[in-house]
Amino acid sequence: MLVSDEKGYFYQAKNIQRLLNKLPNYDGNKWLKRSLKTLAKIVKKNKIDTLEWKILTATLKDLEKGFRVFSNYTHYRKITIFGSARTSSDALEYKLARDFAQEITKLGFMVLTGAGGGIMAAGNEGATAEKSFGLNVKLPFEQSANSFIENDPKLIRFKYFFTRKLFFLKESDGIVLFPGGFGTQDEAFETITLCQTGKQPPIPLILMDKPDGNYWKSWHDYICDHLLENGYIQPEDTEIYTITDNVDTACKVIQEFYRVYHSCRYVKDLFVMRLNYDLTATQIEQLNDKFSDILIAGKIEKIPTSGKEKAETALLPSIGFYLQPRKFSRLYQMINFINTLPCEDSAYCSPQYR
Repeated sequence: MLVSDEKGYFYQAKNIQRLLNKLPNYDGNKWLKRSLKTLAKIVKKNKIDTLEWKILTATLKDLEKGFRVFSNYTHYRKITIFGSARTSSDALEYKLARDFAQEITKLGFMVLTGAGGGIMAAGNEGATAEKSFGLNVKLPFEQSANSFIENDPKLIRFKYFFTRKLFFLKESDGIVLFPGGFGTQDEAFETITLCQTGKQPPIPLILMDKPDGNYWKSWHDYICDHLLENGYIQPEDTEIYTITDNVDTACKVIQEFYRVYHSCRYVKDLFVMRLNYDLTATQIEQLNDKFSDILIAGKIEKIPTSGKEKAETALLPSIGFYLQPRKFSRLYQMINFINTLPCEDSAYCSPQYR
């Protein structure tokens, strides 16, 4: 409980504990306790004004809406489509985005868009409301929800861009960017930065243009001529993304990314990679030969499943190693190599499911 007196706001631990004691006993209690303590610290150490309370409350409301809507779809892999809200419905880019959304949902994936017009509308149209989400943000212009997702329970209206971005990245198992303006460029650079620095788990990132278009090719030339040439990035950083103008190629890149690779996590300092297939001793040796430069120490090894794994990933084989923090781009190369390894059929391999 948070209380106030003439000296300001302060935190009463015993009242917080009474509140916690009334809650059902479940695994999330420790996180709830930490959240309440954090909120109490904010109130205790700072005189919070009305605007700050509004920011805090609206942020929590955004988070609650996102958690609630996505809670029923946690096992489905989702592909985010970014691009200009101003692309007309008769443009080639619109047709390409619509066709991609249609094809990727046929493969069992779901689609996320910003719920606006242009490329976002194309994504919702191609995927249909049944297989897509709309993550809308309240703006004074452009951003009313498109007719393909309007009134659907999977349309989420966010107050803030940052909470909207959080859910795009949290829920995305792949991102496809079509040509667009400042917003699209922001989404492209932020996604690449998060992937490069390891703040976003590895996902396929595709830059898609119309046939014979040069939007992304010119963008890539700029990256190479000014960032790579001047040593601001490493050569492997450009392998985080794939440029294409073909829907089938984009779908294949996404499917193949999850052919052997499943997901990853940290267990303290150990980087754990879950796989759909159990690698042979020879294949593990190949990984150590090719990717020893990404290790802080030790080797890439098979590891037993952690007792803290969720039921849906508890049976997946895993490898573990101590990853250098500046080697996440090389990690993409490692994942791509793993996905080319010959493996026997596995009941676990369903690229469209988490």
